[in-house]
Amino acid sequence: MKKRLAAFSEWADMRAPGVFILPSILVILMLAIFPLIVSLYLSLSRFKFVKGGFSLKFIGLLNYKKLLVGSQQFHFLGVFGELTALETGILAVAAVLLIWWLVRYFRSGRLSVLGILGRLILTIGIFTLTWLVLLTINQKGYPGTLVVTLFYVVFGVLIQFLIGLGLALLCAQRIPGRNFFRLVFFFPLMVTPVGIAYTFRMLVDTTIGPFTPIWEFFGWGAIPWVTIPWAARWVIMLGDTWQWTPFMFIVLLAALENQPRDQVEAAIVDGASRWQIFRDITWPAIVPVCVTLTLIRLIEAFKIVDLPNVLTNGGPGIASESLTLHSFMAWRTLDLGGSAAVAYMLLFISVFFALSFVNFASHRMKDA
Repeated sequence: MKKRLAAFSEWADMRAPGVFILPSILVILMLAIFPLIVSLYLSLSRFKFVKGGFSLKFIGLLNYKKLLVGSQQFHFLGVFGELTALETGILAVAAVLLIWWLVRYFRSGRLSVLGILGRLILTIGIFTLTWLVLLTINQKGYPGTLVVTLFYVVFGVLIQFLIGLGLALLCAQRIPGRNFFRLVFFFPLMVTPVGIAYTFRMLVDTTIGPFTPIWEFFGWGAIPWVTIPWAARWVIMLGDTWQWTPFMFIVLLAALENQPRDQVEAAIVDGASRWQIFRDITWPAIVPVCVTLTLIRLIEAFKIVDLPNVLTNGGPGIASESLTLHSFMAWRTLDLGGSAAVAYMLLFISVFFALSFVNFASHRMKDA
């Protein structure tokens, strides 16, 4: 009997971790994976309300075909123009750099099937996106929600990181009132996105806003920025930067304050300049934090919806509409299959960018 109890106790100890983790796994399956599978099926179907309920008809990839080459191509990809000589040169330079990157990998001798496949997908994806951007941002073209979202993500995250790093470096110095500025710089993160959108809608009003005298002084009082596509996009990105720079700032400040102080003090004694200290000591110490922080913000930036919805309602036309807002607009018109297809295209693109960034950053850290 004692042997059986001992054996049962040993068996229970071995199974205990799985038993305790099982409820969490079931919750994740119900709240995350199950809706993901349902939305995938929905993106391959046509949803209609009928008498007494609704109907789902499987139509395969027609919702995706509609986005890429069908009636919604102008909305998702945009209107294609003609490449100028300059844009053709930029595309050729991008192609040469990508080919050089591939050749460099093949010459490294560290080849693997997964590595080759991943780099080929990355090369084709970057070249295609570059071609799409150049084709739609020229005078005869018009960018769709994909290019507009990439504009918010790439330029927004880059500007937020640079401003956040600059503020963190400033507040890491022993200057009077730095605790006050730390608190002030953190305030925007505590405001809801809708609140920030309404705040910026008031601030950038050139007719009755608080900065109207300044707009009129520079001759901008009569400029309806809401009707200018690029002005609307930049205003949205400005609001997004004001909201998310504090997130960059607070994390980078924590990373800076945890760098090895003895190395910094030794470098100061040796007569190193501030730039040399940052380049050789500070930056290598905070690179892992910077990579993780940028990855988190990159994924979050793809989901921007509140600011373009409240500030411009995606306008003028669809000029400032993001992919998330595109999906929401389709859902609001009861095109649930099209909405799910846009959402899955957003998922594919964000995963592509996240994996590409992680792969690039990990190799750079290994080389360093």
